[in-house]
Amino acid sequence: MTKPLAIVIFGLSLSSSWGNGHATTYRGLLRGLAAQGHRVLFLERDMPWYATQRDLPAPDFCEFELYDDLPGVLERHARRLREADAVIVGSYVPQGVTLIDALAAIGPRSLCFYDIDTPVTLAKLRRGDEEYLAARQIAGFDIYLSFSGGEVLRGLERDWRARRAEALYCSVDADRYAPTGAAPVWDLGYLGTYSPDRQPVLERLLIEPARRLPDHRFVVAGPQYPDDIDWPANVERIDHLPPEAHPGFYSRQRWTLNVTRADMVAAGWSPSVRLFEAAACATPIISDRWRGLDELFPEGRAIEIADGTDQVVALLEARDETARQRIADRARRIVLEHHTGAARSAQLARMLEPAGPTNHRRTMEIDHA
Repeated sequence: MTKPLAIVIFGLSLSSSWGNGHATTYRGLLRGLAAQGHRVLFLERDMPWYATQRDLPAPDFCEFELYDDLPGVLERHARRLREADAVIVGSYVPQGVTLIDALAAIGPRSLCFYDIDTPVTLAKLRRGDEEYLAARQIAGFDIYLSFSGGEVLRGLERDWRARRAEALYCSVDADRYAPTGAAPVWDLGYLGTYSPDRQPVLERLLIEPARRLPDHRFVVAGPQYPDDIDWPANVERIDHLPPEAHPGFYSRQRWTLNVTRADMVAAGWSPSVRLFEAAACATPIISDRWRGLDELFPEGRAIEIADGTDQVVALLEARDETARQRIADRARRIVLEHHTGAARSAQLARMLEPAGPTNHRRTMEIDHA
C-alpha cells in the first residue's frame, strides 16, 4: 500500500445526490480512500438547490465542510492547502476559474482537476464557455483526471496541453450496490435526470417500446422532466430516488436502460455511474451505442446494445431467462473486479504518489499573459 495521503477536494456536491451524478461518484471514491487510510477534506459550496435535498449531510468517511464564501474558505485552509499531498478541483464547482487561480497562487504540492464531465467540459471550452474551467488553466494541473478515457486522454494532452491526462472513471460502492433478491416488477426501467439531448434516445429506446408493448411495465426515475412529455399509461414515473433506494430499484427490473449524453457519445469512453450501479446489482443492461463501451462490457456477453426500438422490443419479448442472467452476472463480475470505489481509490492513490511540488502560479500566469 502507498503511504497515507492528505487530500483536499473542492467538489460540486457530496451531501446531495439530487439532480447530479457527482455525489455518488465522490462517495464511492472517498469511502475507498478512507478504507485505505488516506485522509480527505471535502469542501462543498452551499447551494440552495442542494440545501433542501441533502441525503448525506454528515459523511463519516471524510472531513466535510460547506462554505458560502470562497475567499473565506481559502483563508481558513491556506496552510492545509499548501501542505496537502494533492488538492483536487472537480468540474462544475461554482466560481471554478477563480478558485483554480487562487489555488495556483497558494502553490499546493500537487494541483489536479477531476473532470466528471469531460466531453461536456471540452464542448463548452470549444464554444468559449469557461463556466468552471478556463482553457489556459489546463496546462497548469499536475494531473487532469478525466471521466473519459481512450482517445479523449490523447486529445487533452495534444490539443489542450494537459501535462498528464489520466482516466479516472466513476465507480460504485460494492457494499451498497448489490442484488436485493427482489422479484422483477418492471420489464425495463431507466434512472436519470432529464436532459434534452438524452430525451430523443429515451423516446426511442423506452417510450416507444412501451407504446408497442402495452402489456409490459416500464419505469422512469429522475427529476426535472417537463410536464408536457406524453408518457404511455404503462410507464411509471418516480421523481427522485435517493441512492439508498437504487439497489432495490435496479433489482426490480428485468432490464435497465443506459442512455448517454450527446457530448459523451461523441467523445466515447465515457461510462456513467448508473452503468456500474446497475451491473453491480446484477441487472442486465440495454445501452445506446458509443465508442469504448464494448471495451468495458463486451457486447452480447455482458451488455446488450440497441440502436433502435425494434431491438429493445425483441429483447423484452424474449424469455430466455438463463441468457439474460448470464449477461447480468458477467457485467457484475467485471464491475466488482475493476470499477468499485476501492479499485478506483487505489488507482487514484497510485497516480498521486509520484506527483511533486510545482510552481503553478508561474505556469498559469504565463499562460494567461
